[in-house]
Amino acid sequence: MKLTEVAAAVIERPDGSFLLGQRAPDTFYPGYWEFPGGKVEANETPRAALVRELHEELEIEVVKATPWIVREHVYEHAHVRLHFFRVMEWRGEIRDHVHAALEWQRPGATTVSPMLPANAPVLASLALPDVYGVTHAHEIGVSPQLTFLERALQNGLRLVQLREAKLPADQREAFAAAAVSLCQRHDARLLVNGDAQLARAVGADGLHLTGEQLKDLHGRPNFPLVAASCHDAAELKRAAEFQLDFAVLGAVKPTATHPGQPGLGWPAVAKLLENTPLPVYAIGGLGRDDLDSARLAGAHGIAAIRSVWV
Repeated sequence: MKLTEVAAAVIERPDGSFLLGQRAPDTFYPGYWEFPGGKVEANETPRAALVRELHEELEIEVVKATPWIVREHVYEHAHVRLHFFRVMEWRGEIRDHVHAALEWQRPGATTVSPMLPANAPVLASLALPDVYGVTHAHEIGVSPQLTFLERALQNGLRLVQLREAKLPADQREAFAAAAVSLCQRHDARLLVNGDAQLARAVGADGLHLTGEQLKDLHGRPNFPLVAASCHDAAELKRAAEFQLDFAVLGAVKPTATHPGQPGLGWPAVAKLLENTPLPVYAIGGLGRDDLDSARLAGAHGIAAIRSVWV
């Protein structure tokens, strides 16, 4: 079956809501909901197709669109590769020409159904926040880290990695339990790095695999959320093969964690993320000011060990 390239738009408003369209009665999967977009024509880039399709379908002019994830799906009538873009700025008033209906939806709280099969897994990725905070209590102390964590949660942090292999075991479990309690209080999710037993013991939301654990993986761990640290294309591919929820890629810049090692740089990050099917956080010497650069390179957002706690 011939592979059909498709550009798909996650059109987002400042409040975080995104646009879905209901397929018309005279199309395949009538009544199903999808992200706006369409086929990439011959000699056309996915981004150019996105701009054209949104003008034709919705009468809007794209101002800011960043590459996101690329997913393949085989339907009865077509094998498609969908190039998803996050569209955060546009000009014009949305006027639909192809769908039966349009609806603005909230990440993690979709009210319309059914979703087109190729698009359904994308909803879970959209529910991931832009920033992934990584703890370092082994460096700054447990009490200060809990103070910083609570403040960050109060300021909107919603995804945390507990990365504390260097803490003594008794301190690590007590700290993990306290961190999980704080995250639950603020409706945030916490993943434990490298220790599935600890993650289960403290009721964490998921497990974050180290590069070595990803290399030795034989099946997806049984957690609601599973992520992995990646450093190259092979590791990103492996994370996707096991259908992990997201990955972290770096280091982008030189870091205090790995002194003397050069960073990948944004051009290399963009190259690595060209066709990744899962959301990826960029990490390594980054802060919130780097979020636009990360998105332009195709990353979902940033992960940070230090700047997120400032």
